[in-house]
Amino acid sequence: MQTIEFKIKTEYVPLCDLLKLVGLADSGGRGKSMVAEGLVIVGDYIEYRKTAKIRVGQVVQCGGTNIHVVASSGVEPDGN
Repeated sequence: MQTIEFKIKTEYVPLCDLLKLVGLADSGGRGKSMVAEGLVIVGDYIEYRKTAKIRVGQVVQCGGTNIHVVASSGVEPDGN
């Protein structure tokens, strides 16, 4: 299984945008349809909310890829 480390500079990133930013979806629209189809797992559960707020420390699984969301410099897990 492939692992991607995604550095976040804000408090959160919408799930559909995350899929686009890491290259798993060609567009935000495709990211939304992947979520709607039940192809994305956040933590231990299938996530159906297209714009779910993905924060530092969360792991997203999609199509054999794990995305680990980590803090970029200056961002704490609680958003400060």
